[in-house]
Amino acid sequence: MKALLLSEVKKLQVVEMPMPACGPTDLLVKVKACGICGSDIHGFDGSSGRRIPPLVMGHEAAGIVQDVGPDVQGFKIGDRVTFDSTVSCGKCHYCKKGSINLCENRQVLGVSCNEFRRQGAFAEFVTVPQNIAYHIPDSLPFEHAAMIEAVSIAVHAANRTPRSIGGSVVVVGSGMIGLLCIQTLKIAGFSKIIAVDLEDEKLQLAKKLGATHTINARTEDPISLVLKWTEGRGADAAMEVVGANKPVSTCFQVVRRGGSVTLVGNLTPSVELPLQTVVTRELSVFGSCASNGEIPQCIELLASGAIQVAPLITATTDLEHTPKWFDRLYAGEKGAMKVIVTP
Repeated sequence: MKALLLSEVKKLQVVEMPMPACGPTDLLVKVKACGICGSDIHGFDGSSGRRIPPLVMGHEAAGIVQDVGPDVQGFKIGDRVTFDSTVSCGKCHYCKKGSINLCENRQVLGVSCNEFRRQGAFAEFVTVPQNIAYHIPDSLPFEHAAMIEAVSIAVHAANRTPRSIGGSVVVVGSGMIGLLCIQTLKIAGFSKIIAVDLEDEKLQLAKKLGATHTINARTEDPISLVLKWTEGRGADAAMEVVGANKPVSTCFQVVRRGGSVTLVGNLTPSVELPLQTVVTRELSVFGSCASNGEIPQCIELLASGAIQVAPLITATTDLEHTPKWFDRLYAGEKGAMKVIVTP
């Protein structure tokens, strides 16, 4: 089969590789669409330590079942499927408690680190265990279904965030996950959704997708504007979708006393925590990791049109042209959101 191999740091090649082996409880999936994730771009240059070559990356995917292991139940050849990016064991303490995203033995498709190497979906075929696979309806295009993993991150983050109908929330970062979070938080019942970013184009899209207010932090002061729009108290909640010091700091400054901050972005391994602010204003801080069983809900949200992903898709491309897209995304091409690879 053809696959896109990260053969060394910042070097991608389309190569011939053996077909992946289909274990007893595995599905062999013919990949119809796979999204380029921001984590793939950051892993591409070796900076994250999570994409150690040689590796086939790619974890946001959908396709058609080509073969099934002898012990597979509920799936058959020809089924249209998507799958979680987190491969959970189903047997550890956390899996048994229902926290599959915290699995002690978890692996991630398309990730290679010191603990494991798991080949991903930038290839004609990929194998996944049946416990992370889900049926998708015929009405859902594969290119949209490949976005379900990203949608699940936003839905999980919203589920982690305390809320009441009619509340206010600030979303810092209007990249793809931030825009999905804005849509999800609107569904969750927040009536005032304030988007913060550094690019006007992203903020314009945020407004179209559900933000009631926008702030360009490059030219405007988020703290004063949020206070103005929340009767001087601050927002009920804030969500950080970047993973860097300044956006995190902004979140802690814009929430009211007793409010909450949900941390989704993880671009950098550590940030400063304003300890006295958290303690004296009694703020609640929530980490949000991947998703935890929300994918069926996400499939329904996309199929019903409640969440829109088409405005976030910049382009589709084949395997041969994917290396050029990696170069463009790595260089920070203006206006680029999600590129979908169709192997």
